Amino acid sequence: MAKSSKLIKSDPSKRELTPRAIVGELDKYIIGQDAAKKSVAIALRNRWRRQQVPEDLREEIMPNNIILIGPTGVGKTEIARRLARLSNAPFIKVEASKFTEVGYVGRDVESMIRDLVEIAVAGVRSEKTAEVRDRAKALAEERVLDELIPLKSTKRVSVEAPDNGNEEEERRQTREKLRKMLRDGDLDKRTIEVQVTSDTMPIMQVFGPLGGDDLGANFQDLLSNIMPKKTKARRVPIPEALRIFEQEEAQKLVDMDGVIREAVGRVENNGIVFIDEIDKIATTGGDPRGPDVSREGVQKDLLPIVEGSTVMTKYGTVKTDHVLFIASGAFHTAKPSDLIPELQGRFPIRVELNSLNEDDFYKILTMPENALIKQYTALLAAEGVSIKFSDDAIREIAKIATEVNEQVENIGARRLHTIMTTLLEDILFDVPDKIESDKIEISGALVREKLSKIVRDRDLSKYIL
Repeated sequence: MAKSSKLIKSDPSKRELTPRAIVGELDKYIIGQDAAKKSVAIALRNRWRRQQVPEDLREEIMPNNIILIGPTGVGKTEIARRLARLSNAPFIKVEASKFTEVGYVGRDVESMIRDLVEIAVAGVRSEKTAEVRDRAKALAEERVLDELIPLKSTKRVSVEAPDNGNEEEERRQTREKLRKMLRDGDLDKRTIEVQVTSDTMPIMQVFGPLGGDDLGANFQDLLSNIMPKKTKARRVPIPEALRIFEQEEAQKLVDMDGVIREAVGRVENNGIVFIDEIDKIATTGGDPRGPDVSREGVQKDLLPIVEGSTVMTKYGTVKTDHVLFIASGAFHTAKPSDLIPELQGRFPIRVELNSLNEDDFYKILTMPENALIKQYTALLAAEGVSIKFSDDAIREIAKIATEVNEQVENIGARRLHTIMTTLLEDILFDVPDKIESDKIEISGALVREKLSKIVRDRDLSKYIL
């Protein structure tokens, strides 16, 4: 079972997870694969250790990139994704085969770093926005009240009959009454006029279906600066006006230059890039004029990024020297040694993940915090239906998943999704229209009755399971 998170005591300000605690957190969602969990836990902890060493040596400590080797559905992607969530690090998953889809000039490999920076900026901006939300909400409230009743009268004061201040006092009192009504929701049905910025970016369609990477990192920003922002008036309900004003005020309160600096720093020191299907770009010694040329070209393009280079983004230059790269692949037809030697050297840690057996499937169905049994129980509970799986039923599901993987194609834990969907299809369809009881029990006999024919019919199982 998962152990409680153990935090380092030497530096309470960092509160980083220890390697053993990282593995404990991964155990909550991923069954088995202890060697892979241990390797990524060490790699993550080394990032914190690097920050503690003297600055002159800090730049010399390079990350130990990892290759996860194993069939599909055994947890390679999930390990990397959960690792990024634990460390609150910018994370992106890319498929190496994407870079070869249009031949050698496939997608620009530097785009994964640009996308990673975009993710980091969005994350930091979201954090900073949350910090100023209360202030932005208060300012938005004032703007709505200004639309309903201005704080000061715009009427000219006559010299013969000067204002004695009573009108302004009455205005303030009325404003406070409206504030209470606004907070109580009594004004939700009223509408006010707001000025919103219209989107001018459809002009990009003139250039065809090219993305921002193809047109240059700063091209879209350049166009947006040339084209003035247009605003238009809209009448919206007060709750929507509050939301619009709150977003606008939050943008004013957040220091975007500071956000960009922090985001770039996070990418350079804590960023994680997960390169899936790296075996698809390994060369197997085929026709020198064939697709292997493209694959080797992609490897050569990836090499400087993994080695450490400077990538130009719309937010400035980003160094990849200390970005952690985790690659994965099934390596059915190719071997890690089929990668070019320079790229092999940049992935010094290699971990082989085990195929899942019947006992693993049973644990996957029951133990993780996001176990499939728990997911379907929660889904049906939303309909007011209680579903219970007997231990015999769960073991039968695990057994059938193992059999189908052996007979058809081994897709690992993903097989459980197809089996559970097939098993519960009628129940999920009939609830809530046609249901005899609000309590459903799934037994081993029911599982065998529902799925045994499909498992026996090998041709049919290819399509259904």
